[in-house]
Amino acid sequence: MYTALYIVRFIESAGVQAMKRTDIKRRPLSDTTLANLEPESKEYRELDGDGLYFRVKPDGKKAWLFRYKKADGKWSWLGIGTYPELSGKGARKKASEIVQDISHGDNPIITKQERKRQEIEQHSATFEVLAREWLDTKANTWVQDTMTRNKGALEKHIFPIFGKRLYTTIKPIEWMNHLKGIQQKQGIYEQVNRVRAMCRDIYDFAKVTGRIDYNPLEGLQKFLQQGVKQNMSHVSEQEFPALLRAINNYPTMDVRMGLQLLAMLFCRPTELREAKWQEFDLDQGVWNIPAERMKKRREHVVPLSTQALAILKELQTYQTNSEYLFPSRSDKSKPKSDTVFIMALRRMGYEGRQTPHGFRHIASTLLNNRGFDERHIEAALAHVKDGVAGVYNKAQYLDDRASMMQWYANHLEEIADQSIIQFKKAK
Repeated sequence: MYTALYIVRFIESAGVQAMKRTDIKRRPLSDTTLANLEPESKEYRELDGDGLYFRVKPDGKKAWLFRYKKADGKWSWLGIGTYPELSGKGARKKASEIVQDISHGDNPIITKQERKRQEIEQHSATFEVLAREWLDTKANTWVQDTMTRNKGALEKHIFPIFGKRLYTTIKPIEWMNHLKGIQQKQGIYEQVNRVRAMCRDIYDFAKVTGRIDYNPLEGLQKFLQQGVKQNMSHVSEQEFPALLRAINNYPTMDVRMGLQLLAMLFCRPTELREAKWQEFDLDQGVWNIPAERMKKRREHVVPLSTQALAILKELQTYQTNSEYLFPSRSDKSKPKSDTVFIMALRRMGYEGRQTPHGFRHIASTLLNNRGFDERHIEAALAHVKDGVAGVYNKAQYLDDRASMMQWYANHLEEIADQSIIQFKKAK
């Protein structure tokens, strides 16, 4: 235990002007007085005003106390908070609240506890806190790209307006006006509807966990403008050969190979962009995408055609000590940006006409039109049925899919070859 004399000498040596309690000239106590009051051999209390006292202990610790008369007529002390965490201004505000409680006949100890409970409850009952709790429930069902995209949408469009509000106090009309305002000002109709759906699910989460009785976003979708989805745009079958030739002539080697693989394997863009060499067995001719990188959180096996294997083996010769097929140019420990394939298609003149995800639509249409088994096509697209059927039907039809993937790679190679004359089928 430090002595009061030691603490005083330490304060003086640190260049702080120590003040004795006998030097106090006015009350309420000034900030300078509060900071510089020196400890004594025994604890003492100095009146600040209206029942509020400033306590100084021999070890130099300081705190605020309030003296009040209980219902039985006896005097008692109530701790308000420590200094300097609670300033003089803050302590006087709390003392004023206690005086008001007493004047209403309330027990100041009970009201202090209730006020503290309300502060904690209000801090944890903001929309942002609720939303982030809901996001945590999606950690095992969303892939990282989905989590990043959805969290970013909430942080950009919702949290600046409603994040610090108590979620129980935000009215339906406020939600409608805010979301309609974003649609009108920014013209992002489909994105706003996705944000609305997330906010509705966040309130549903609060409802099923017993925190609210109704969802203020229920039915709101009827009054928001519906946009046309453009993120899956793709060229027609007639335009596809020209697109393939443009890809084959794209100047950046690794991006060209990435687009060729996207067109040939018709996987989701993020699955290829974040692919790691350890997932590939080039000897067996398969790509094993782990469950944590799949949208449905189930492992997916992709049979590789001879053309795909040739591209991968060539790509492998250009690698520079990265685990990724397509590492970032600035940081080899990370994959390329999620816009790399989008920007390449834009540079080729296909903005608004073809997206990386659109290759999946093209493949599905072509393969269905050529009479391939729908089950094999759906398995190749990693489309999983919901419910019990999806859990128990794990057949991947690998042999059939391998034949289908090889046919498709041959077909793309053929239609991209300008030296081959393409005849239209007689109607």
